[in-house]
Amino acid sequence: MTFHDSETIELLGLKANAIVGEAYEGASRFSKELASYSPMIRSADADLLPAKSMADARTRDTVRNDAYVQGGATLRKDNIVGSYYMLNAKPASTVLFGKEDDKWESDWQEETEEKFGLWAESLDNWPDAARQNTLTGLVRMAVDTHTVYGEALASVEWLRDQPRMFSTAIQMIDTDRLSTPPEYSGDSTVRGGIRRNQYGAPQTYYIRMAHPSDWMTPDSYKWKAVDIRKPWNRLQMIHIFEQLRPDQSRGISLMVAALSEMKMTKNFRQMVLQQAVMYASYAATIESELPTEAIFSQLGGESMTPETIQAALSGYMSGHYATLDDFMAGAKNLHVNGLKIPHLPPGTKFKMQSPVASGGPLGSDFEQSLLRHIAAALGVSYEQLSRDYSKTNYSSARAAMTETYKAMLSIKRMVADRFASSIYSLWLEEAINKGEITSVRRNMPSFYEKQFKDAYTACDWVGASRGQVDELKETQAAILRINNGLSDLETENARLGADWRKRMRQMKREVEWKDFYKILQNPTDSTNQEKKAA
Repeated sequence: MTFHDSETIELLGLKANAIVGEAYEGASRFSKELASYSPMIRSADADLLPAKSMADARTRDTVRNDAYVQGGATLRKDNIVGSYYMLNAKPASTVLFGKEDDKWESDWQEETEEKFGLWAESLDNWPDAARQNTLTGLVRMAVDTHTVYGEALASVEWLRDQPRMFSTAIQMIDTDRLSTPPEYSGDSTVRGGIRRNQYGAPQTYYIRMAHPSDWMTPDSYKWKAVDIRKPWNRLQMIHIFEQLRPDQSRGISLMVAALSEMKMTKNFRQMVLQQAVMYASYAATIESELPTEAIFSQLGGESMTPETIQAALSGYMSGHYATLDDFMAGAKNLHVNGLKIPHLPPGTKFKMQSPVASGGPLGSDFEQSLLRHIAAALGVSYEQLSRDYSKTNYSSARAAMTETYKAMLSIKRMVADRFASSIYSLWLEEAINKGEITSVRRNMPSFYEKQFKDAYTACDWVGASRGQVDELKETQAAILRINNGLSDLETENARLGADWRKRMRQMKREVEWKDFYKILQNPTDSTNQEKKAA
């Protein structure tokens, strides 16, 4: 018997599973625990795009108003980029010349790194079309945007304003402005503001001329179409996100998975603090089994308005203490360290409030568990997020730093390095065309030919220092790695956020100055006279 109806086949399969049971308990449709758990089966964009605007708004608000989350986002920037994002050029001479040329590679590295560094970190902020940020500032912004929205977006501009030496500039774009124009709402090739080809490769980006919330300007209802590349393959749009599923057009923040915990953690802290403030506002309370009206009536109150109650209470207590003053003045057993013990009506208790004892469970295991959810979503350790190292020893601190380092390294490669390398490639293309790179030889292949562009622009980036918990132990470990061929000066200096060539030059200068100082101290020494002559 042959069935051509897929729904009929699926129905028969379900009936068969009901009889024999599911092979995977997690996929069971009949278990008590999972019977009502039936997530929708949709494509990546069908899941993501309708929820993205609200998810972005919530993560943005959380980062803006939650000190812990904001601190975690700053930690990512500080651990990945640091204060100076430094180029480490790695041209592939084997691809360019057919053989390895160490001398040319060294000359190319020093020249391109020096000239690119001067442009990238200039106080005139040449890399930024808005003239607000250096390259390091742009990379930090890209990492921060990726943390909040799960993606970073920028356009490549060509500015001719003077006194620019290079026209390449980067314009950062709010991801809210990337959206589908109304006329393409029914076009299946345009999703999330991006037109893609049949293989899913981005072709054109549709950018609003203003933010959607800027209702005061008509530009928010206008779109600009920007092709991802020029006809000669020069990049025009930089869009970086980590694709979690095939056919996914846009990125989304990993913080979305922990938004409920973040919101509850903030509410928990606020309620505990409010409770502590409330307890601190009352020095004492009166506890009695009598009704409120009766106790205030006994205290001298007639009407029950708050003002009269307060006045009656003050009058009653003053009169009561005045009446008992003679009796208590001579009774030493009614004093504690010189302080009098008051006498209250029968059945009434006078309780002193302790704001310290009633401060709530801040810092408890419960709050720590909530903070660990936030730390996991941000990819940092609990100790770094909470700044709580009270229960941390050297081994646990190193383990936490190692896990954080691996997470930050992956984000560095996926976001910061890709963003910075795109800018370096654009700058280098212009610098070579303008003849600013003197290391270029006549017989070198074209920048645009085959894959030679990748050989020219190959590089690493030196970001934030990894940090050291015990400098002596970790320095000794670095020396052992170098001496046993497991590492080198470049790698170890990069761990500290430094350039090994500049450091070696500085060490050479210091040695020369030390020798010169020795000559000045002992001018008659024969050895020093020989050094002076040399």
